Amino acid sequence: MNPNPPATPGASEAVTPQALRKQYESGATVDELVTTSGLSYGTVLNRLHDAGTVMRTSWQTRRMRQNPQARQRLAAHLRTLYEQHGATLTELAAAAGETRRGARRLLIEAGGTVRTTQQTLRVRAAARAAERYKVALSLRARYEAGTTVPDLAREHSYSVATVYRLLHQAGTRMRPQHDHGPARDTRERP
Repeated sequence: MNPNPPATPGASEAVTPQALRKQYESGATVDELVTTSGLSYGTVLNRLHDAGTVMRTSWQTRRMRQNPQARQRLAAHLRTLYEQHGATLTELAAAAGETRRGARRLLIEAGGTVRTTQQTLRVRAAARAAERYKVALSLRARYEAGTTVPDLAREHSYSVATVYRLLHQAGTRMRPQHDHGPARDTRERP
């Protein structure tokens, strides 16, 4: 199965340049915006530029984060990433521009509880399963609208077997199979 299912249409359009600018100006870094939006680093920078955002240097960000309110916002943001998106401490550290220990401290300041590795793996597995089920439901809707399995496989860069498995997972009632092979001559040959 493709580990990165295609993004749903309009997902990147939902993150407007103005929304990114507002988050950036309230203390988020470009790396944090990349993590939360799912957009690429370059796309986030382009959208911030399109919104007329005045970019900060790293020392300006650090000084801004010394502000207690900015630190609280950062800690709350990291807790959201950790609890709702299944981020690891390493990912939090990267998003916050901190060490793992600093990210852990911020998480605890925000009232978060540090997970074990096994708990993190379970959270991520559940998130992947939920995403796979969404994909399965969208494939089902397209299939029931008349799209063929090979066409769905091609569109989503999946194998035909994966599409069948996802359709089965979504409880799809399959259409009767047809013989798509070359026509056979039923007469006997001499």
